[in-house]
Amino acid sequence: MDMRWSLDELYTSFESKEYIGDLERLDELIKDFADWSEKNLKTTEKAAHKIETYLKKLIDLTNLFTKLISFASLTSAVDAKNELALKYLDKLQIKYTETTKPFNQFKSFIASIDDLDRVIETSEFLKEHSFYLKEIKLDTKYQLSQEEEILIAKMKNTGSKAWAKLQNMVTSTLLVDIEIDGEVKNLPLPVVRNMAYSADKNLRKKAYEAELKAYEKIEETSAACLNGIKGEVITLCELRGYKSPLEETLIKSRMDEDILNAMFTAIKESLPAFHKYFRKKAELLGHKNGLPFYDLFAPIGSMNRTFTYEEAREYIVNNFRTFSHKLAAFADRAFENKWIDAEPREGKRGGAFCSNLHPIKESRIMANFDGSFSNVITLAHELGHGYHGLCLTEESILNSKYPMPLAETASIFCETIVVNAALEEASEEEKLSILEASLQDAGQVIVDIYSRFLFEDEVFERRKDHSLTVKELKDMMLEAQKKAYGNGLDHAYLHPYMWVNKSHYYSAERNYYNFPYAFGQLFSKGLYVKYLENKEAFVKKYDEFLRETGKNNINDVAKIMDIDVYSVDFYRSSLNLIEEDIEKFVELADKYMEK
Repeated sequence: MDMRWSLDELYTSFESKEYIGDLERLDELIKDFADWSEKNLKTTEKAAHKIETYLKKLIDLTNLFTKLISFASLTSAVDAKNELALKYLDKLQIKYTETTKPFNQFKSFIASIDDLDRVIETSEFLKEHSFYLKEIKLDTKYQLSQEEEILIAKMKNTGSKAWAKLQNMVTSTLLVDIEIDGEVKNLPLPVVRNMAYSADKNLRKKAYEAELKAYEKIEETSAACLNGIKGEVITLCELRGYKSPLEETLIKSRMDEDILNAMFTAIKESLPAFHKYFRKKAELLGHKNGLPFYDLFAPIGSMNRTFTYEEAREYIVNNFRTFSHKLAAFADRAFENKWIDAEPREGKRGGAFCSNLHPIKESRIMANFDGSFSNVITLAHELGHGYHGLCLTEESILNSKYPMPLAETASIFCETIVVNAALEEASEEEKLSILEASLQDAGQVIVDIYSRFLFEDEVFERRKDHSLTVKELKDMMLEAQKKAYGNGLDHAYLHPYMWVNKSHYYSAERNYYNFPYAFGQLFSKGLYVKYLENKEAFVKKYDEFLRETGKNNINDVAKIMDIDVYSVDFYRSSLNLIEEDIEKFVELADKYMEK
């Protein structure tokens, strides 16, 4: 069975008449878009007609640009040395900067309309894009003058973006000195970090110690980068009128602080259960004082079952069918029509992702399939993203972008379907392995994410007053880990340099890039609780819910599934599922240790 995807539905090659022709047409669309905006967005006369015209031009432009850049980025993802792909990625990104001015002109135009709601009601097309337009209106509240916005965009290139590039460079080029089999080797940081998953306990500890030692080489540089980026964020938030960087992030995430507080209330209540899991894992590995950080990802038990690619397809499709025939048919079509690139090979990037190609109503999934059960779960996860895209295909492309906290909903849901199916037919040792891998992931998304949130919140608070030293940053990270992990971890073996390792801290555009993961996990788990309560009713509403994620705030879209995201009990119900798995894990672990 073919394990490489087909991109022919986008373009057959960069030299094809279609690709070259569309590049030329993109230039024409961008010029027309800019010229029209310059000429027509100076007054609010005939506002409804102007908004309709602008949106239609933007839709045409966005659809074409998405096709062009998707072909380049997907080609590059599986062929890193493809020079044409890299060339066109650069060219397209440069071309798109020409839309910055008309975007800002439209924002100013929308800001000047006092009765936007009335204008929207005059047109079915505008009503379809009501949420998109109201988000722009809200955003204009925090918009500076056009001259200031252009200046800020240029200054960022030598400010936060330059700091981010420097941090990326020092971490990606950092070599770690580590002794393996009596020989000292200089290995890239990702290689050494992956040793945390090794079955060799001595190698796990050695890799942890070598990693921490290596960070000393770049700690001052990383601290300077973090101070520079967070300082810029604080300055711009104050200029724009946000109460804090957290408020800005929440607005962009289409949620508010009451939702966040409800989630964290439930998370804090659940921490003792996670601590119990960490301590039990520590026992299994022979530790008495809690789990050392270097053993967080240590494998437990064994899941020996392997799959051919065809068997993986059959397993996923059959289990998806227990949920709905539409979900199963989508997954089967993705395999059949070569929407998946699953073959590991040289020049292909690691990991997995799903790219929803709205202009052609398809998706493309990249994975590196080796036959393991873990890889089957990964395929199910990415197919979930693809199904989310399927439910949005009839929406305008402007209504197809959903916020980060909802991005993992369908993927985690699909993953849960397959994991639960596997648990039903697994041996006790396999169940132990599957449960531990699931809890390991939950521990990262709930507990470690909470520690990252605590750390970043403290960074922003202290950075208002002064630049933070390396010692301060390390102490803050250790304190955050102690609060989140409690007695689940051995406090003699924590990770004071997680602020160096996590690239999320170094994006000025994505502050607090942590809590959306926790929300996504708990929201999806909460959906699964609803599914178990009334499967038939749930399935009927599920597609509608996914379809609405691109044009509603989180509270309104959750109401479709009768979920109150302001209720602490909702998050408790999600965490109860995880806590039940922790109890099962503890029971299986005790049996395992008795053998």
